[in-house]
Amino acid sequence: MSMEVTDTNLITDLQSLVDSLQHRVQELEAENAKFSSQLANCHCHEKEDKRDSSAVSCDSSLETSRKSNSGSKKTTKEIVKEKVPGYDTRIMNHHCKRYVALKVMYFGRRFYGFAAEAQMDPTIESEIFRALEKTRLLVGDKKESHYSRCGRTDKGVSAVGQVIALYLRSNLKETCENNEDSRKMGFKEQYEGEIDYVRVLNRALPDDIRVFGWCPVPLGFNARFSCLGREYYYLFWGENLNLLAMESAGRKFVGEHDFRNFCKMDALNVHNYRRKVTSFAISPCDVRFDENQLWAIKIKGSAFLWHQVRCMVAVLFLIGQGQESPDVIDALLDTDRIPRKPQYSMAPEIPLVLQSCEFEGLNFTCSSDSGQALRIHLANECQNYHLEAAIFHEALQSCSPIEKDQRSLDNGTVKKKSSHVPLMSRPTEPSYEERRTKLNTRRKD
Repeated sequence: MSMEVTDTNLITDLQSLVDSLQHRVQELEAENAKFSSQLANCHCHEKEDKRDSSAVSCDSSLETSRKSNSGSKKTTKEIVKEKVPGYDTRIMNHHCKRYVALKVMYFGRRFYGFAAEAQMDPTIESEIFRALEKTRLLVGDKKESHYSRCGRTDKGVSAVGQVIALYLRSNLKETCENNEDSRKMGFKEQYEGEIDYVRVLNRALPDDIRVFGWCPVPLGFNARFSCLGREYYYLFWGENLNLLAMESAGRKFVGEHDFRNFCKMDALNVHNYRRKVTSFAISPCDVRFDENQLWAIKIKGSAFLWHQVRCMVAVLFLIGQGQESPDVIDALLDTDRIPRKPQYSMAPEIPLVLQSCEFEGLNFTCSSDSGQALRIHLANECQNYHLEAAIFHEALQSCSPIEKDQRSLDNGTVKKKSSHVPLMSRPTEPSYEERRTKLNTRRKD
């Protein structure tokens, strides 16, 4: 009997709580409508803008504090956002905004590529938008923010010069009145009193993603299509490689060519495989390991195809190992002669870095405090990776040397190295025309 009474009381209490929350939501909706009406008729937002700036800069710590204090309970604001679709968007649309470009770096090892459409998590893009939402810098959703990205790097690839563009909240009323191009304002007017986007975002981003700088851009700007050129680095150890042969072969890439034999073909979406490579070079880096020099292949072009750089590097490695002649580049670039790409493995993704994206008239900047914090963070990350390398090096030194008896035993069971099959003798992939024919047949069916 007592159990039934307890259950009844519990149900009554829960119903009372639900009724109370619903009543509070109705009150908040009424207040929101009232304030929205007042705000629409108001022309002096300076005080509110200053208050919003403070909210942005300390939002990360406040959000963490709320979560730690409330545990699994939802705040009143969260309940209202769930009950009232578009609540947050309507509030955000009243704030000043400006169209800006952000320069971003990231270490790609743990990410499934840059783009959130990869259907895997985490991606660099998903982490950036989490930070934008957490700091309340985002205006509307991704589509409403006119978001664009310069490059869509693959899983494991890093960048120190990626560029994105989108609308962000602004402290400056002038950016609302001159939204088509806030660069028309004077230099000081563009930046003085503005939200420190670099500092605010870097506090909310994970350690392996950082914003390097920002700058205002005109409304017609697109991070992908406004880009004049992109430069990639590919890092590799030079031991046992003929670097002169690789550099001689790599220069054959310079110019405008059909690179269908140096990419992963997407016949459904890509119909033009001609791209222009403007420069190619191989240069040493200031890093050595056990007398082995680290080198970098530097390739610059207007745009690149899917996996193009990794395919180019893979063939260069075959040339550097003496397994292919530099003339194989000429053959593969002649798509009349070689219409089908020979099957070969791409170079690994981890050493590939998007070094820079070139735009006309863009000068990225950040405050001195943000720049100092960024340098300290990167220095700490470098030290941490050096510590990890030292641990692995110590383990390497601790490996017991191979005894003479063990070597003689191994000599009796040494596996033969697989012989190299020349690229021109390998099985080939379908040509572009064959792929299109197959796609058209499927559509008819």
